[in-house]
Amino acid sequence: MSNLSRRKFIITAGATAAGTLLAHGCSSGSSTTSGSPTPAAGGASPTAAPAVNINPADAPEVTTAKLGFIALTDSAPIIIAQEKGLFAKYGMKDVQILKQASWPVTRDNLELGSDKGGIDGAHILSPMPYQMTLGTITKGNQPVPMNIVARLNTNGQAISVSKKYLDLKVGTDSKPLKAALANQKIAVTFPGGTHDLWMRYWLAAGGIDPNTEVSVIPVPPPQMVANMKSGSMEAFCVGEPWNAQLVTQKVGYTALVTGELWKDHPEKALTLRADWVEKNPKATKAITMAVLEAQQWCDKPENKDEMCQIISQDKWLKVPLADIAGRMKGQIDYGTGRVEAASLVAMKFWADNASYPYKSHDAWFIAENIRWGYMPATTDIKATVDKVNREDIWKAAATALGVPAAQIPATTSRGVETFFDGVKFDPEKPEEYLKSLAIKKA
Repeated sequence: MSNLSRRKFIITAGATAAGTLLAHGCSSGSSTTSGSPTPAAGGASPTAAPAVNINPADAPEVTTAKLGFIALTDSAPIIIAQEKGLFAKYGMKDVQILKQASWPVTRDNLELGSDKGGIDGAHILSPMPYQMTLGTITKGNQPVPMNIVARLNTNGQAISVSKKYLDLKVGTDSKPLKAALANQKIAVTFPGGTHDLWMRYWLAAGGIDPNTEVSVIPVPPPQMVANMKSGSMEAFCVGEPWNAQLVTQKVGYTALVTGELWKDHPEKALTLRADWVEKNPKATKAITMAVLEAQQWCDKPENKDEMCQIISQDKWLKVPLADIAGRMKGQIDYGTGRVEAASLVAMKFWADNASYPYKSHDAWFIAENIRWGYMPATTDIKATVDKVNREDIWKAAATALGVPAAQIPATTSRGVETFFDGVKFDPEKPEEYLKSLAIKKA
């Protein structure tokens, strides 16, 4: 997007009246996929007020958008924005939230766009909008420019290991698995995606080369447990609720939750096609406002039970409530005898700037994609991040919501990050980070 277009966005999508705080105690009854709020049980009003107070100058260019999601608990903000009528609250009354079978399907539908039967945006692995923009994962390697307008969560993923290795009780150190996993299949959800990067970082930190010593394969998140049960792989990295379900079914155990690998690491993002953002700046802001308000709601302890009940429904995750609730509240049973009653690295949706899309974090995602050969070594990291990451839209939406200035980051960098093995990533010097790594793509 040109500088002129960015200025146009800020002007045309200028601040609307601050959003009202969500009321609590609303029924978790069903809502339609169109995004229109439905009456709660007993005829009570829906949580969010109708979009009657929107200044005509701020009214979205369109009222519809098609957004995809994968059956993972970190899709909760998009689901809650739908169920609580928040999209409608900001004028997007015809938003559709559409379940995707896998990350490749999400990519394919984003390539198509809604005008060709696909989708306009999605709950997505944070590296994927960069891969699509560069054309490294698209048909014919044709670039499909994308924009990230918010981070959906931090933490909340895990690396799980088959029960046959329970006696090893592997944790952050993967070394004990070096012999056991030799030439075995290890599953991730998408090449170059977050789960792939967590798995590869963990293995490499323990001296296991993921390129030569194991076979890393992609498996859709909902199929992870079944594949482990059948013996198709020995370990996997995925978001919840699939790690918790593995423990519940006594098929395997959690080696680590990914916040132990990198505390408060970025995970999923809300992405939109860049051409859709360019054409619909006010609608983009409205969608972002709805999701940000949902993230605030999701992070409140008093809302956790209702949130879990909503997302567990068949039309959303279709997973037993018991497989969702514990880890969403920070209660983590690792399946090894270790139980954390209140994990400090549980999933966050809003706290500690979880929603803000730091450019420094995206620089790491690109650096790791370069590390493993998914992106060219010549990739201009800063220029690519600046093209895809639209933290300016996030700030405009947060300001319009009345988010306190103290909760709006003053800088696009969270600074130097330190991983569990002591390795540091300076977003200003990604090339030095890459040079320092012992195991990487040859």
